[in-house]
Amino acid sequence: MQARFICLLAGFSSAATCAVAGGVERGPNSVAILFEEGNYAEVTLGYGSPDVSGTAFGGASGNMLGSYLTYSLGIKQSLSDKLDFAIIMNEPIGADVDYAAGTGYALAGTTANLQAAAITGLLRYKMPSNISVYGGLRAEQAKGDVTIIAPLVGIPFYNLATDRQMAWGYLVGAAWEKPEIAARVALTYVSPITHTLQSVENGNPTGSFETEVPQSLNLEFQTGIAADTLLFGSVRWQDWSAFDISPAAYTFLVGSPLVSYQSDRISYSLGIGRKFSDTWSGAVTLGYEPSNGDVTGNLGPVDGYKSIGLAASYTHDNIKITGGISYYQIGDATTTIGASFTDNSAVAAGVRVGVSF
Repeated sequence: MQARFICLLAGFSSAATCAVAGGVERGPNSVAILFEEGNYAEVTLGYGSPDVSGTAFGGASGNMLGSYLTYSLGIKQSLSDKLDFAIIMNEPIGADVDYAAGTGYALAGTTANLQAAAITGLLRYKMPSNISVYGGLRAEQAKGDVTIIAPLVGIPFYNLATDRQMAWGYLVGAAWEKPEIAARVALTYVSPITHTLQSVENGNPTGSFETEVPQSLNLEFQTGIAADTLLFGSVRWQDWSAFDISPAAYTFLVGSPLVSYQSDRISYSLGIGRKFSDTWSGAVTLGYEPSNGDVTGNLGPVDGYKSIGLAASYTHDNIKITGGISYYQIGDATTTIGASFTDNSAVAAGVRVGVSF
């Protein structure tokens, strides 16, 4: 069974993560490339199109989360029969908030943008009994800017711009495999990364503040359940209650962080993949992140999701092309100004090209 081809189909539900999941995650840290056979390289392009709108004080916001493109590049090299090396470049976090001006909504004209890029170097060592351990270092750059329009008044209240700073983290994990039935269980811990960002608030330098991209724990699994049929899924926890953005002037004026989250998040995914021929495979995936009823910030008014996705993979010689599309039903949320966000959704699509060499 071409299990590795089928498994690629699971990855495309992450393309809209930023739009619907807790926090500002855009590309979850996956180590799947380490388990490719031989030498391998891949490029992934993703597109997310959220539709998130709400009402407050009689005004409607319109869609306040912009569509976006994201990417991932990876290369894996077998150094020996026991040691593999991989490098991954991606956009782990991001945000693009735009409350359109002129709508009559309380925060009309408010915008926020968060950009990040990361590179991860990984080593995997194969031990006896089909067990392997892996780990590596991550370097991540991040910057952001925010403009807030005073509620109901319609004039600028606050502006923040930061520099771009690099910070470091790590990840470690272990996996068990049983190739005869395409079984694998992998547990990965990703450390927090603390960025120290220089801030300019309302045009004035106000020193630095720290923002922690939170730690996470990811359990991924797969197993053959019938001839040419694979069951796969994941459980992911992320420590979003440790994340906040607290520039000095804003915190002094308002008395609370610019962005923060009350609770951590756990998300689940489950899928079935099927090999139809030597060249074609397909899969169906389901995703779920529970709503927890927290009052949300106005720059991320979502609370959990349910999703369904379809994907297909074409294999020819040493080339694999995989594409997928997912639909998200986003949980209702109430924000700190009392805005109500209901009946929202997102669509995500992605394509990955992999080459073995």
